[in-house]
Amino acid sequence: MEILIKALQLILSLSILVVLHELGHFLPAKYFKTKVEKFYLFFDPWFSVFKKKIGDTEYGVGWLPLGGYVKIAGMIDESMDKEQMKKPPKDWEFRAKPAWQRLTIMVGGVVVNLLLGVFIYSMTLYTYGDKYLANKNIVDGVWCVDKLSTELGFQSGDKILTVDGEPIERFSSIIEKMLSAQTVTINRQGSEIDIFLPDNFIEKLIENEKSMLFYPRIPAIISSFIENSNCEAAGFMPLDQIISVNDIEIRYHDEIADALSNFKDSTVLIKVLRNDLEIELKTKVGPDGTIGFYPALLSLNQLEEYNIYKMTSQTYSLLASFPAGLNKAITKLGGYINQFKLILNPDSGAYKGVGGFGAIGSLFPAQWDWERFWNLTAFLSLMLAFLNILPIPALDGGHVVFLLYEIVVGKPAPEKFMEYAQVVGMLILLALVVYANGNDIIKLF
Repeated sequence: MEILIKALQLILSLSILVVLHELGHFLPAKYFKTKVEKFYLFFDPWFSVFKKKIGDTEYGVGWLPLGGYVKIAGMIDESMDKEQMKKPPKDWEFRAKPAWQRLTIMVGGVVVNLLLGVFIYSMTLYTYGDKYLANKNIVDGVWCVDKLSTELGFQSGDKILTVDGEPIERFSSIIEKMLSAQTVTINRQGSEIDIFLPDNFIEKLIENEKSMLFYPRIPAIISSFIENSNCEAAGFMPLDQIISVNDIEIRYHDEIADALSNFKDSTVLIKVLRNDLEIELKTKVGPDGTIGFYPALLSLNQLEEYNIYKMTSQTYSLLASFPAGLNKAITKLGGYINQFKLILNPDSGAYKGVGGFGAIGSLFPAQWDWERFWNLTAFLSLMLAFLNILPIPALDGGHVVFLLYEIVVGKPAPEKFMEYAQVVGMLILLALVVYANGNDIIKLF
């Protein structure tokens, strides 16, 4: 069921983005009286799921959910309709229009995606506000949830101050900032320490298959028990909060391992908080220094309810939401571009983390959450705009390059060259799609 919910969210999100992107090409084409032969959601090799011709345009839904397209008459595109291009240009064809009109048609999809990203972010800020955990509110430092964080030199309780000298405002932005950083400055028991990240940090992060090295320190609340659990046999119950081990105060889950490490194969007295009552229970500690339970990984909102952390909240009026949405879009797009640059650097190993539809689908929550859905859709819209404007033939950016060449030189690029470039571009895109989705498949095994 979780996979189905994620898949439905992905399909809905991509459908919205593809239709509006292609509409960005369609509307200026119609405005400039250019014939649009097809308008399709998804691709339709060999057959389509649905199609209907209205006027000169065939509207349809393809069976291959890898995007969508508009087929504009008199344009060298993925259809590679060479027969039409051999005939003299008609007034209603793309190639017969002035260069500035063709340029407007080509950048229309990218412009729509950029504006859509800003609009969605603005509306989510207006509807839901902005709620986050400020890094300064993590007064007792972070919890190192994975061995990679300790291998890098971090310890539970470290307070992360800056990344490459830039102060961290939001806890959620720490990993993103670290992706392109060299140094993380922490406060450890009152002393400032610089931790230098290795050149292959991203590769290590990908190979570790975890994107969250740190989490806010959480109380030691029992979620469930392992098989043959010592503490379950001793009478512990789910939702019990451990507050001491042999009179050693326990505030956070990460403190339990140290407290139990001195009592392996021994019996300890543990005090728990159950329904606001303190209860003492004795349990045996295993040879590995554990008592056999899984912690409750509380959400940030639940941590706020336990009075562990105070969240920062900000609401926006309709008018104020638009500049805030623009700022958020600029920040998100800038972060994505920085990560894209890392992919192009083989030394970073970031290319190993490139994913396809499976990776994108995994970003959506297992339960339907409209706030997260719209925020992810806004980000994907910005990502789609950036990728489409790349100067690769077969993408909008490739067509834009040829049009700019024509405007500067005063004549269009040779049709044969454009045809060959289109084929090369399509092969590049196909290779990227195969590689990205191949990575998704490999990660399943």
